[in-house]
Amino acid sequence: MEIIVLATGSSGNAAVFSSRGSMLLIDAGISNLAIRRRLETVGRSIDEAQAVLVTHEHSDHTRGLEVLTRHCGLEVWATAGTWGQLPLRTNGGGELVSGRPRRFGELMATPVATSHDAAEPVAFVIDDGDVRVGLCTDTGVVTPLLAERLRDCDLLLLETNHDGDMLRNGPYPWVLKQRIASRHGHLANHQAAEALERLVSPALKGVVGMHLSAENNRPEIVFEALRDVLPSALDLTAVPRTEMLRVTVTPDSAILEHRPVPPSRRRSSQPRTLFPDWQPGT
Repeated sequence: MEIIVLATGSSGNAAVFSSRGSMLLIDAGISNLAIRRRLETVGRSIDEAQAVLVTHEHSDHTRGLEVLTRHCGLEVWATAGTWGQLPLRTNGGGELVSGRPRRFGELMATPVATSHDAAEPVAFVIDDGDVRVGLCTDTGVVTPLLAERLRDCDLLLLETNHDGDMLRNGPYPWVLKQRIASRHGHLANHQAAEALERLVSPALKGVVGMHLSAENNRPEIVFEALRDVLPSALDLTAVPRTEMLRVTVTPDSAILEHRPVPPSRRRSSQPRTLFPDWQPGT
């Protein structure tokens, strides 16, 4: 299976999973143009995808969804709660139910409920019959159910949003700090480490830290926080918003390749915010 993390963080999220001619896009929190250009840098095209799966309705996961589906005709799949918050109508796709797998060609996608301040957010486990990959961001806690579903994955893409000390001592307003650190906010590095102690298995070959705060975290801090709870032979990395990540996973190995995000051809039309790691509804 090949996984391409096109974007991760509060400025936008999108990742592609592909195997044996089947491709899924999970989230479209960057523009249609950005998705296309970033895939072009690795020799792929969004036109290969069968569907886009949506973790939840917040804008950093859905910002590019309407234009993307209009141009590509992709099926859109989301939970009932997420659909209820999306101002989007499509001719294809449907409703996802937590715990109920759905097949898209050679890929089986299982949504799993997460704990976030959204209507009905989910993580995903993607299985092609040979390997299983878990993608889990935007959750304030790793519940026993979520841990059970993520166990025995070959690769985990797990939220490591913030360092607790950096968040506490940083410039954010207190109410925002509380929201981020709450059970319905985002995972801190130490919480991800605690979860990984439960998730390490003989199958696990790699861990990727995701959704890093630009203000309250750094890849090297993630590495330091997680390294001690993982076997030394296991691959570990973290993806800042300035990079993409391409991972090839087999039953025997995980090969990780970082790439810079290609520069934008035009000035962003997105409004600037004093706190780039949080916008209303992210």
